[in-house]
Amino acid sequence: MNPRNITVCPSTLSLGHSTYCKAALKNLFDGATVSHILDFAWENDNDNDLLAEATARLSISGAQEKLSATVHDGTICIANANEQGTHILKPAPREHLLYRKQIPANEHLTMQIASQVYGINTAACGLAVTTDNQLVYVTKRFDVLTDGTKLSQEDFCSIVGRTEETHGNDFKYEGSYEDIAQCIRKYIPAWPVAMEQYFRIVVFNYIYGNGDAHLKNFSVINSHGEPFLSPAYDLINTRVHIDGPDFAMSEGLSPRLVPSDTFDRTGHPCRADFLAFACLIGINVRRANRILDAFMEIPQAVDTLIAHSFLADNKTKRLYRNIVAERTAWFIRK
Repeated sequence: MNPRNITVCPSTLSLGHSTYCKAALKNLFDGATVSHILDFAWENDNDNDLLAEATARLSISGAQEKLSATVHDGTICIANANEQGTHILKPAPREHLLYRKQIPANEHLTMQIASQVYGINTAACGLAVTTDNQLVYVTKRFDVLTDGTKLSQEDFCSIVGRTEETHGNDFKYEGSYEDIAQCIRKYIPAWPVAMEQYFRIVVFNYIYGNGDAHLKNFSVINSHGEPFLSPAYDLINTRVHIDGPDFAMSEGLSPRLVPSDTFDRTGHPCRADFLAFACLIGINVRRANRILDAFMEIPQAVDTLIAHSFLADNKTKRLYRNIVAERTAWFIRK
């Protein structure tokens, strides 16, 4: 697929569009007419001072380069030094990874599946294209309101008090998913709702091969003095690009859980392990089972989104789907 000459919306992945559809423009750009074509190159601009400065200014942690962006006259532009960015651009990382140029398309597809198929509250996102035909992931900042007000956002590394100085280089991977759940219960007044939201994301990350869901990939937003769990972000099938463990967190779901016989036998958790985790973090069994039921098979809508996605070829699309099928088979084992 030529990313500059498309027939699929580069946000919703719906057919019959040569750029962002109306629904995407409303969700991602507050209704403004915006082109998916950017005004700069990426692969050919290694020494571009503007790109380097924009990457350095953005105070969001992570190994992947991120650029602060705004929209001017229908074009997504890199934000100036004194300008509040409203969007974030994430080009393909420069370091060597398998299928590295498809990382933006992978993240976009995974986010759309989470939102459209599983009803997970996610950050609005889409894809854009540089002048040298490189895909760039674009997401709307949920911590910046339409009037420019910036909300307070704190990730769970900060909340649980883990830093590189106190816990070493892998500080954001230290601990378990129960640690986040305990903080949700402690700091978010409407924690039962937030806990189910969080639990659904944890299960989704397992099924969709996201082995990089660490402490910094979950946040709390403070709006009008009331903290709530932020929309999901950085959802990606990492198994497409790198081999790794089932869980990003060093202690998995929780060190207090007794693994199921299936987990002991295979080394991979199944539905019973996630149900036990749900009960541990305070979710009603009936409601937990309702969430888990959605992952017992791969919905047809997932196959449709994979087929419409901007992954480069059928080989990569099959790889993505096969990873999900394998995880689903692990999940439903008894």
